[in-house]
Amino acid sequence: MASGEPSAELEEEEIPNKGQLILDATCAPADIAWPTNLNLLNDAREKTEQVIDQLHAHAPKGMKKPRTYRQKARRDYLNMAKKRQKQAKALRRSIGKQLAYLERNLRTIDALMKLVPLTVLDKQLYRDLLVSTELHRQQKEMYQTQSKRSDNRIVSIAQPHVRPIVRGKASAKVEFGMKISMSVVMGWCTLDRMSWNAYNEGGDLKAAVEQYRKVYGSYPESVHADKIYRNRENLQWCRQHNIRLSGVPLGRPPKDAALRSERKRQIKLDEGIRNAVEGKFGQAKRKFGMQRIKGKLPNTSETMVSLIILVMNLQKLLEVQFLRQIGSLLPRPAAKMAEWDSLGLLKFVLSAMMGQKDDCAKTGHFARYSIAF
Repeated sequence: MASGEPSAELEEEEIPNKGQLILDATCAPADIAWPTNLNLLNDAREKTEQVIDQLHAHAPKGMKKPRTYRQKARRDYLNMAKKRQKQAKALRRSIGKQLAYLERNLRTIDALMKLVPLTVLDKQLYRDLLVSTELHRQQKEMYQTQSKRSDNRIVSIAQPHVRPIVRGKASAKVEFGMKISMSVVMGWCTLDRMSWNAYNEGGDLKAAVEQYRKVYGSYPESVHADKIYRNRENLQWCRQHNIRLSGVPLGRPPKDAALRSERKRQIKLDEGIRNAVEGKFGQAKRKFGMQRIKGKLPNTSETMVSLIILVMNLQKLLEVQFLRQIGSLLPRPAAKMAEWDSLGLLKFVLSAMMGQKDDCAKTGHFARYSIAF
């Protein structure tokens, strides 16, 4: 390379930062019943009883069917499940009974396996047996240690891939489903990450910013995110790339009253910008069904979430095209309108329509859009 030619790295650094990137994470709850230890053990016990019935049906003739005490176990479960107020000691005693019933069924299955292979079971029931075995191990460990936590805890036998996601919200401190990270740029949504296990979304900031640079050709001027993204590593990385990360800066506030006032104004402005991603989450959950994902398989649920984000972007595309068509009928340079986002177009169209109400009504320019004045 000639000495007079600028290097590629220097050219990249000379590109000014522009635009705003908004980041946040949420949970897409799965369509499962609220899990409790008692209900999960009862479901697992019933699944193992079905396994025993199928294995015994293929056992040698004349073999006596093993006892399962299913009627007694069902009665013990209902006696506790129907109580409105469940005392801790009584609940623990009931969970211990269901654990004993389930452990007995698993021992019976181990004995029947010596006579009948598990290949006689259908695929679904065999999967339920594996899940019930792991569920028994987790519940027994928590029961013996008097703990409420277990690694990779199963909260649904039908969907064993679902994990509890601690959100800390006022309505629901824990949600059960897929955790997703999303970025918003000028109202356009991008799925950055989907995971069935809980994770710290602060680690997604660098990848999201690099993806923004890949798409738009430059780093964003500012990144608007929750305080969980404002760790020291992200702050240092943003400073190196001349990116302003929203939020309260570290350290003491400045003594100058003017600087403190300016900082408060900027923080309030950043919070207003960050509300866009919260609005997108609300739109996805309330309008497009992401509040309860009804897919049963992991791939199906991930596809449904991806389609929801796609439809949201398609709806925004239709809104932009519709507003551009209306704006083209108004006296305004087309080149200027091409730079606006949907919100800017909407404000301009509404203000122009209100200002030219009489003229538009006379000429009938908006008749084909069925707009009533």
